[in-house]
Amino acid sequence: MIRIYQKINDQITETQVLAKDCWVNIAPPFNMDKLEEFSRELDIPFSFIIDCIDLYERSRYEKVEDAKLIVINTPILNEYQDIDDQAAYITVPVGIVLLPDKIVTINSLPNPMIEWFEKNTIKNLPPEERTMFILKIFERNVNYFLHYLREINKRISQVEKELQRSAKNEELNKLLQLQKSLVYFVNDLRANEMVMLKIQRTDFLGIYENQDARDFLQDIMIDNSQAMEMANVYSNILNGTMDFFNSIISNNLNVVVSRLTSVTIILMIPTIIASFFGMNVHLPFSDAKFAFSGLLIFSILISILLSVWFRRKNWL
Repeated sequence: MIRIYQKINDQITETQVLAKDCWVNIAPPFNMDKLEEFSRELDIPFSFIIDCIDLYERSRYEKVEDAKLIVINTPILNEYQDIDDQAAYITVPVGIVLLPDKIVTINSLPNPMIEWFEKNTIKNLPPEERTMFILKIFERNVNYFLHYLREINKRISQVEKELQRSAKNEELNKLLQLQKSLVYFVNDLRANEMVMLKIQRTDFLGIYENQDARDFLQDIMIDNSQAMEMANVYSNILNGTMDFFNSIISNNLNVVVSRLTSVTIILMIPTIIASFFGMNVHLPFSDAKFAFSGLLIFSILISILLSVWFRRKNWL
């Protein structure tokens, strides 16, 4: 799906025709033949589009003639059945192609960050301000990382409460899904930071003479570092939480096994006595009138004494 936005009569409107200073947003579903034709019309390498729709593309930037490509990774909620990944949140690439008179964004999956950008920022930021347009995408991307990190923290707290009531594998699986999400976040936040550092150092966006744009990029990088630090902290907390509850589950299992072993030993004594006196040979007390009652009482007393002793040892 290809959507084109242009400023007409001081209003940002969606059009069907490519024009100067427009924004082109490419999102699923994809028609590869149409995309190849569209890349020729835009005069950008088709490889740019292919790379950006690859779910495993890393953050980077490159330049081919007049076309500049920036790839950053952005977080989304994992709700797509065709993705073989059990993480609660995943990161996917977003490509930004900067042309002399156009901006093109390419999404590998439906992306709430770009969708929010379409509905809100585009109204106040016309596409002809291309440098600030890209920086606003960077800013919104970091904000989404921070938003999802707060959501992950809330979900960790909820799972911890569930584990305190009942330590089951289901809750531990939820924590594992969140842990995988945090690993993705940490890696891609670091990669995004490296891309922004290189863009700043090489003046890839040509903002050296624009003090406001330089300060804005610096603020975005600070927020990105904060998000990466939060992700690291939450990841460490989650690792400690999983280790803690794994220890609890293991300890509970040991307690159950210990109690079952104690009960087995207590029940074994009457069984042994009954086995001896069940033999078809001459045995003591075999002619006594109260032999059965006496043996029964004796077995019960032995079991009670063993139970008291095990309880004092905290084995029962």
